[in-house]
Amino acid sequence: MSITPHPIDLSACLHLTASKSRRKKGTNNMSNQLILESGKYYHIYNRGINGENLFRKEKDYERFLHLYSKFIEPVAETYSWVLMPNHFHLLVRIKEDIAYKYSRPDFPNDEDFDAVKWETEPGIKRTTIPEGRTPVAYRHFSHLFNAYAKNHNIVSERHGNLFERPFKRKEIDNEVYLKNVVLYIHHNPVHHGFCEHPLEYPWSSYLSCISVKPTKLYRKSVIGWFDDDANFKYMHNGKLEIEAIEQWLEM
Repeated sequence: MSITPHPIDLSACLHLTASKSRRKKGTNNMSNQLILESGKYYHIYNRGINGENLFRKEKDYERFLHLYSKFIEPVAETYSWVLMPNHFHLLVRIKEDIAYKYSRPDFPNDEDFDAVKWETEPGIKRTTIPEGRTPVAYRHFSHLFNAYAKNHNIVSERHGNLFERPFKRKEIDNEVYLKNVVLYIHHNPVHHGFCEHPLEYPWSSYLSCISVKPTKLYRKSVIGWFDDDANFKYMHNGKLEIEAIEQWLEM
């Protein structure tokens, strides 16, 4: 079977959005950085404070993913991710029209409520959401990082902040950039010398993307951005313009 590649002209895209980036730059304050708007895609990334490792053992990666499922899946769709020893990258879309399923009065004790308090349900217009049941996506990410840091500090017998603050986020507003961020995320282990191909690295969404096993990843959408499985794999075999992408991401 012959595969027709569909290359991405990143330099052209950078040129087209340069003026918009300049307009935004300088106007962002702390309150703007905290906003994660419903219905929008974001590249979210962060690293350990002073370059400290976030993940040292397999259990550390597993613990982070467990907490990610608890705190982030209720408020965001996940399209790609990678966990590196001292940093991580996520590509997510913030869910729209959701509300918390339960409130404290629904449960007889705190333990039962704590087990379900982060769960959300779709299809609820904001004008009809009961008071106190509106999720705030940014807070869910903060809860994730705080919960992981608390456990990490106990296990590692350390104190203080673990992550840089605030966590970084970049809105992604077109399909070309979505494809490039997916490629960038999956190539991160290659770029940092941990492997020669994304297939060889266990802590990223690449393996889920090429698998047929059930996944909570929005795999169908990701493959669709690349047209099909064959082109998805083809684009991941090529050389990536890491520096150009990092320039646009302002990393």
